Amino acid sequence: MTTDVQNSRAILSGVPEGFDGRIVADITKAARSGDQPGIHLHVVRDDRRLDELQAAVTFFAPDVAVVPFPSWDTVPYDRTSPNSEIVSKRITALGKLAVGGRKKPTLVITTVNAILQRVPPRSFIRGAVKTIAPGQRLDPADLIKRLESYGYDRSSTVMEPGEYAQRGGIVDLYPPGRSAPIRLDFFGDQLETIKAFDAETQRSLKPVPKFSLMPVSEVAFGDAATALFRTRYVALFGGNTGDDPLYEAVSSGRRYVGQEHWLPLFHPTLETLFDYLPGVGISFDHLADEAIQRRFEQIREHYEARVDSLEGQRFGAPPYKPVPPDQMFLDGKSWKAALEARTVSRLTPFDDPSPTNVYQMHGKRGRTFAAERANPDANVFDAAVAHIRRIQGDNRRVILACWTPGARERLITLLQDHGLKDAVKVESFADVQAMRPNETAFAVFGIEEGFETPDFAVVAEQDILGDRLVRQRRRAKKAADVLTEATSLSVGDLVVHSDHGIGRFAGLQTITALGAPHDCLELHYAGGDKLFLPVENIELLSRYGSDEGDAQLDRLGGAGWQSRKAKLKKRLREIANELIKIAALRAMREAPVLVAPTGAYDEFVAKFPYEETEDQAASIEAVLGDLASGKPMDRLVCGDVGFGKTEVALRAAFVAAMSGLQVAVVVPTTLLARQHFRTFSQRFQGLPVKIAQASRMVGAKELAEVKAGLKSGDIDIVVGTHALLGKAIEFARLGLLIIDEEQHFGVNHKERLKKMREDVHVLTLSATPIPRTLQLALTGVRELSLITTPPVDRLAVRTFISPFDPVILKEALRRERFRGGQTYYVAPRISDLDDMAEFLREAVPDLVFARATGQMSPTELEDVMTAFYEGKYDILLSTAIVESGLDVPNANTLIVHRADMFGLAQLYQLRGRVGRSKTRAYAYITTPPDKKLTEGAEKRLKVLQSLDTLGAGFSLASHDLDIRGAGNLLGEEQSGHIREVGFELYQSMLEEAVAAMKGGDLEADDKWSPEIQLGTSIMIPETYVADLQLRLGLYRRLSSFEKRADIDAFAAELVDRFGPLPEEVGHLLDVMEIKGLCRAAGIAKVDAGPKGAVITLHKGKFANPDGLVAFVQNSRGLLKVQPDQRLVYRSDWDLPELRLKGVRALVQQFADLATKTKKAA
Repeated sequence: MTTDVQNSRAILSGVPEGFDGRIVADITKAARSGDQPGIHLHVVRDDRRLDELQAAVTFFAPDVAVVPFPSWDTVPYDRTSPNSEIVSKRITALGKLAVGGRKKPTLVITTVNAILQRVPPRSFIRGAVKTIAPGQRLDPADLIKRLESYGYDRSSTVMEPGEYAQRGGIVDLYPPGRSAPIRLDFFGDQLETIKAFDAETQRSLKPVPKFSLMPVSEVAFGDAATALFRTRYVALFGGNTGDDPLYEAVSSGRRYVGQEHWLPLFHPTLETLFDYLPGVGISFDHLADEAIQRRFEQIREHYEARVDSLEGQRFGAPPYKPVPPDQMFLDGKSWKAALEARTVSRLTPFDDPSPTNVYQMHGKRGRTFAAERANPDANVFDAAVAHIRRIQGDNRRVILACWTPGARERLITLLQDHGLKDAVKVESFADVQAMRPNETAFAVFGIEEGFETPDFAVVAEQDILGDRLVRQRRRAKKAADVLTEATSLSVGDLVVHSDHGIGRFAGLQTITALGAPHDCLELHYAGGDKLFLPVENIELLSRYGSDEGDAQLDRLGGAGWQSRKAKLKKRLREIANELIKIAALRAMREAPVLVAPTGAYDEFVAKFPYEETEDQAASIEAVLGDLASGKPMDRLVCGDVGFGKTEVALRAAFVAAMSGLQVAVVVPTTLLARQHFRTFSQRFQGLPVKIAQASRMVGAKELAEVKAGLKSGDIDIVVGTHALLGKAIEFARLGLLIIDEEQHFGVNHKERLKKMREDVHVLTLSATPIPRTLQLALTGVRELSLITTPPVDRLAVRTFISPFDPVILKEALRRERFRGGQTYYVAPRISDLDDMAEFLREAVPDLVFARATGQMSPTELEDVMTAFYEGKYDILLSTAIVESGLDVPNANTLIVHRADMFGLAQLYQLRGRVGRSKTRAYAYITTPPDKKLTEGAEKRLKVLQSLDTLGAGFSLASHDLDIRGAGNLLGEEQSGHIREVGFELYQSMLEEAVAAMKGGDLEADDKWSPEIQLGTSIMIPETYVADLQLRLGLYRRLSSFEKRADIDAFAAELVDRFGPLPEEVGHLLDVMEIKGLCRAAGIAKVDAGPKGAVITLHKGKFANPDGLVAFVQNSRGLLKVQPDQRLVYRSDWDLPELRLKGVRALVQQFADLATKTKKAA
């Protein structure tokens, strides 16, 4: 199609976005020389366009290899490092280009920002790329040295790209560009195997034949690089280095956050992407030239701002000495020179009138159906089907481009309902060309809007359904793994021992018991008492929680703990009873059966601009099931702000309203009422449903009309505040009550809600996370749906964590203002607001800001929030009260002052306030520049940063509540109980109480753990697993296994991760199996030695007394019962192995006897 474009300065007109994928792929193929496949460079405006173009090229020309080279996601002269995932993509691309050897046509796609920035030289990349394969001789120590010099971080467990860990002859590492980390197994200096492994489970997957080891940073590390840095630094900035933390950190061999912005000081010379692609033709996106000019200005402005701020150090930020722009970036002159010698073509969607060098590609923008969507009398799906038929009538093929496979299924169904025939799913353009003319292709290839060419037309999903907010799903880590790491015990934590009460964890100690080493947890109690708990009984411990201020340590052997526990047990039984009573009463009532009308429901669903997440789809299904069950629904939907709870409510309201019943939506604030009213009105547009609102924003006359309409049945859906709960309001046929953020209502309003909800369906929405163990306890008592996965791109808020820096914050505030957005600026204390206001007045005098604090009256606060929502202020300066359910789509930058003073859940929820629309959102989490952070604060901020790629946030917030001890769903007294026994134990006791009540078992047994003393060494040695946290985590996991199959799987995992099992670990695993058998047999204690074993039964009872008597009688005198009810077994077990084997066989017989009665019963 484009082979005739030979001119060195060509304009390709009639190339709308989407079609450019086809055009650029053709140019790439045409660039071949002799036997060498073609290679071409295309420059797009920004990273979003890079992803879109890559998807389009993959669809139109799967035979073209695409090498993306994204830009750093930081601003010039920033203080934060670029995102590690982006850096690994960049290094992978440079590695491919530097090493060469193309097998197929190759298109390099880069952005304006990336092409203008200098990169490490090819010699550095070539020298650093090393191919590693099994069978090679490779000294592990040399490999570690190389990894350090490549910028890898040492860690105890490898989870993220750029980390490595060494355990004996095993080296784990996560190289850039790979989808999973890899495990190298050495025998001496011989590399025996390479396997990929799962970062979540740490288990090996398939063997890897070979891999390329590449750097993880563009900065060079090692002694030579440090020496070069110091020389260059002094030459550039002079010898006064004492006040610069950058110089100090690099000189002492430490990493410095953001050191990439001094890249020229680490390499003898830098190159450009042009050097990696000598003589290669280049093409530009529409509007790329304007973006290049803007970038030049931005570089200049940022450099000048840094130089200016050096002269006037304010607000305590450390100095920042910027490298001259021409060393880090191309300037206008060098940019011009780079383009001189190349074939350059520019793409434009418009017709270009100039007569020379213009090649017409005959593409044009497609039709959008905005008019039909806005017109209540038109049906957008009928219009789309008519449009498709018209194009096919011109003998052109039609492709419908959808964002995801799920969206494709839905669109096929909707269009078929409106008369579309012969829908075909296609994977590439070749499939389209092979279709029959009357067939319609449905492809998964995301473009913003469709286009038409003389041969075919593409209709985008957005053209038909309106704005879609769908992006590729990122690789999400499992929430559970992050939590396991976050809940590991640290030295100094308060813990609760189920028999002895609250103590302090002092660390792991190896105690010699019966002549053999044994790992124990050392616990300190009141009065200096110490308790050593064997690791195999670790499950008797639970964390107390972090709300430790007023916790008293218990005395060992004191009666206080047991009486507190007994009292609480009784009270919990009452709570459980209450819960079960409520559930039973509800199950006896009846409610109307409501079912969704199929065709209309599908069309209503199609207006939802996201793809449902799994959790959301499950919640919607559960709600629809409840409505159709004939019993009154009482479901709580819990999920973070912006995770799509409103959509669940909308669909329930649709089903109720279309079944002829009224729906009341009750919210705590006027602002939320307005927001929900707007959302409901938009979604129900064009349907025969009348919606009204009732709140203080509505005039008296209108409110009277609403009341009359509700009474007469004229109004179908009403959205309002507690005004709806007044006695004067009567409904003609209320069928569904939706309550948002119930915890914000006062006691009287809650009582009124209780009365209203007796015979109607109730759906409660909450953004306050519920402690996860409580969720378990309530299962089956109150219906609960959790939405814990973020909608596709919701969580990709770019988070920067750095010391307070006026230059960066000034730039952030201005950037948000220039793109027409607003900023939240949040402080931990009201006393901080004056300093922040002074900073704003000085740094951005032209921006308007308002204050919001909890000291204002509710109406005052609401007025400020409303004004901010309406865009009257650029910045909202506030404490952490930023309205919980409030959605301000226009606020897309968040700045947090003194982040070290916030809890993790608070920071996470604050960050959830931004990033609600298609605009990229930024969160600047700032820490004091002159203070060292506490270990806890540092850990919180690290976890927050890793949550960028996680859908774990909600669980994490729940975990944070678990730790702190939340007040809750059942009443305020809970937090008092929690303080008495600690959170984890409280939760498990409540769970046991509910389960016991449900099963009618009124005497649930307490937590107990068999004691086993065999005089064998039992531990995970430090030489096997060096990291203390990791060892504790393994002990904690192991304590939950009792079956041999689980223990064997765990053993296989240990061998896989850490190498062959030492003898002590083998003993530990055997003891865990014996412990499981003891629990089954009801044995509280086993003491074994060379001459036999003494067995103590739990509570002095055995489940099968007759069987036990027979067993003793048949033992030929080997087993005897003593007067104190203990059993003595005689045997010769001199060797530890014999003892383990013998005890296991003996306890197995007891377990078999005990379980026989249970089966008989």
